[in-house]
Amino acid sequence: MGKYLLKLPKMGESVAEATLTTWLKDVGDSIAIDESIVEVATDKVDSDVPSEVEGILIEKKFQVNEIAQVGDVIAVIEIAGEDEVSEEEVLPDPLPEIKETPKPDPIAVIEAAVSSAQTTVQAPATPVSSSNRFYSPLVKNIAKEEGISLEELETIQGTGDKGRVTKKDILGYIDKRTAAPGQSEIQEKQIDHTEPAPVSISGQDQQIEMTRMGKMISDHMVNSRKISAHVQSFVEVDVTDLWDWRERVKGKFQKREQEKLTFTPIFIAAVVQALKEFPLLNSSVVENTIIQKKGINIGMATALGDGNLIVPVIKNTDHLNLVGLARAVNDLSIRARENKLEPDEVQGGTYTVTNVGNFGSITGIPIINQPQLGILAIGVIRKMPAVIETANGDFIGIRRKMMLCHSYDHRIINGAMGGQFVKAVADALEQWDTSIDF
Repeated sequence: MGKYLLKLPKMGESVAEATLTTWLKDVGDSIAIDESIVEVATDKVDSDVPSEVEGILIEKKFQVNEIAQVGDVIAVIEIAGEDEVSEEEVLPDPLPEIKETPKPDPIAVIEAAVSSAQTTVQAPATPVSSSNRFYSPLVKNIAKEEGISLEELETIQGTGDKGRVTKKDILGYIDKRTAAPGQSEIQEKQIDHTEPAPVSISGQDQQIEMTRMGKMISDHMVNSRKISAHVQSFVEVDVTDLWDWRERVKGKFQKREQEKLTFTPIFIAAVVQALKEFPLLNSSVVENTIIQKKGINIGMATALGDGNLIVPVIKNTDHLNLVGLARAVNDLSIRARENKLEPDEVQGGTYTVTNVGNFGSITGIPIINQPQLGILAIGVIRKMPAVIETANGDFIGIRRKMMLCHSYDHRIINGAMGGQFVKAVADALEQWDTSIDF
């Protein structure tokens, strides 16, 4: 019998690791080709890992809640064939070539030592475990958030492989610690008193633990506020003519294309037109480097049933007409709510649109989706009194209007460009070609 080494596949652009959430197969179970073996979660989307071979699961390399890197062997499958290891196995790297090292310059050695000493003095000390105990990044992050020192972490009894501390172990420890009547003097000294005081909980209060996705969204939003210099520009848009046009053609559109014509693909088409006029906004920032993207990939913020948000990406929107945009919007929206998106479908966005008007909001101030430079919030369309200018004078009429809020990174995008961009989006909507028919 042979062995097949199942590796964690590439989960999409910029995704380097995933947390194993549920094993769907146990050791000894038979596995068919393309049958899912384990469910994994990334900071973008949940997915599962299927088997490319038929066989029997003989070993799990990772436990639930442990983090695996892309390319790590996560399971071993026994397959029919010769007694050989699959070519999927990663062979050890060859030993590095040993080269004769020249004797260093004594003066350079002294200068390097002095520089190292200065760096050591200036840099904050990093706690180092006196033991060889392994802690996953997930456990370390939880410990950091809860103010658990390394010394305290090493006192927690682990139930994982080789005594590893799992997510369940540290959360159980936190619950017990919270329930304790008091804290030791050492723990009290470790509390940063600049942080808000803990909220007392009565018997009538309900504790609700944040979901995994909720925690990731929270971290993503907080980090974005720390990274980008957020600034906003607002524009009011008269979409009366656009509203009337859609009411006139939406029935014929659905009959011909078998797709609903919502406002979302129309808004995206206007954003794409504006991005062509201001291509700098179609960029990402990596440290001090601006990467201007060639393709326009629009992220579309979508609300899930549990209240969380996910941002599926419509790739190459500049190559799609209104029909193509409508199909992409409808398809991604449905599959996002059904948790059926592929990892690549939430990667690679260059600009994001969020329609807060779906929830009746007049407007909203969105947070930039890193590492992008801008995001557009679209408010609800409502009837409003407005001054209408005509050749025969001005008069008051009822118009359908909405607000656009453009959040952009002021490190790269100045106020003039940020304002001009959102005005270009507004112009595209107000000047929509109402002669289009289906």
